[in-house]
Amino acid sequence: MTRLRITHTLSIDEDEIEFQFVRASGPGGQNVNKVSTAVRLRFDIGRSSLPERVRERLRAKARNRIGADDVLSLLAQRFRTQERNRDDALDRLALIIRDAAHVPTRRLTTRPTRASREKRLAGKEVRGAVKRDRARVTGRDED
Repeated sequence: MTRLRITHTLSIDEDEIEFQFVRASGPGGQNVNKVSTAVRLRFDIGRSSLPERVRERLRAKARNRIGADDVLSLLAQRFRTQERNRDDALDRLALIIRDAAHVPTRRLTTRPTRASREKRLAGKEVRGAVKRDRARVTGRDED
């Protein structure tokens, strides 16, 4: 029983992941018609050992990869061997779960300091003066 390491505190059993080998599309010559090298990975989120909070964030972040049966699926067909495609699919799954396991820090609302407000207004004043100096002067006598 091997475990897929997600973070230093989070891992999942590889028994929770289902692999299906299918024929890959794209280049590969005759080999592509004979050998099933592409890997379709299926991961049932509802029955997984992930903490509930991670499951919820995973459902929100990867909703376009999750079917109505609450199963996340990935297709890996970059490489010409089953083994490399299987490893690629596992790496991508770990990356997606790692992203969902990361708890975003809440932003604290802050106000600009008085000095920064004054600096901004001074900059606007300078810019306005530059534009004013560039403007066409009217009412001048040209004799």
